[in-house]
Amino acid sequence: MSAIQRKRPASTSKREPEPRSVSSEPPKSGGLFMLAFNIVTWGIVLFFVSSFLITDSWTWGYRGKWVNVNTWIPVSTDTLKKMGRKNRAVLKPIPSAFPQKKQIELTEQELAKYDGTNPSLPVYIAIDGEVFDVTKGKGWYTPGGSYHFFAGRDAARAYATGCFKEHLTHDLRGLGEHQLKSIEHWKKFYDNHHNYFKIGTVKHVPIDPKSPIPASCDKAMPQKPKRQQDDESKGNQK
Repeated sequence: MSAIQRKRPASTSKREPEPRSVSSEPPKSGGLFMLAFNIVTWGIVLFFVSSFLITDSWTWGYRGKWVNVNTWIPVSTDTLKKMGRKNRAVLKPIPSAFPQKKQIELTEQELAKYDGTNPSLPVYIAIDGEVFDVTKGKGWYTPGGSYHFFAGRDAARAYATGCFKEHLTHDLRGLGEHQLKSIEHWKKFYDNHHNYFKIGTVKHVPIDPKSPIPASCDKAMPQKPKRQQDDESKGNQK
């Protein structure tokens, strides 16, 4: 053997890294839920912010009954307090599109108390047996207002004929089809208003069929002038 021994070259081979195992587990349901929640939340925020920037309102310019909280809770605790213990007994569930709603049933004498003359009570009007709270428009319906004669009574006939003195009654006998449709129009106007809302019904004393039909007035006033009707619809108070 040679005196000088050759050194073996160092091994240059490196160990290859082991491939990482890829998890085949599906993503957790909690993560998908949070993702969906965030998408819905931001969608709602963008909806309302865009509405305010474009229409200057949070509901894309919609001003109807569905943005009125009283549509969902038509008889508030405050209203019940103002009605007093005696009148609370008239609270009765009335079948409607929302069975959970509680509305009131008033007699004609009870309805007359809400004619706008008592500032501690709400202001009610009635059309063809349906009672509406118009307190937020009391500038129109309290003494001195343009339509104070409608407050505290069912003056359905006057809405159709424009006879604001002689026809302040719920007697609809003798009216034509066009006039009856006009009454339905006004019922929808108040029911779909963003400030007014239906609170119940009024129980009328039956009309004697032998009694005379209200006579036509000589000078029928025009139904609510267009400008005033538009102002009231926008919630302006006189």
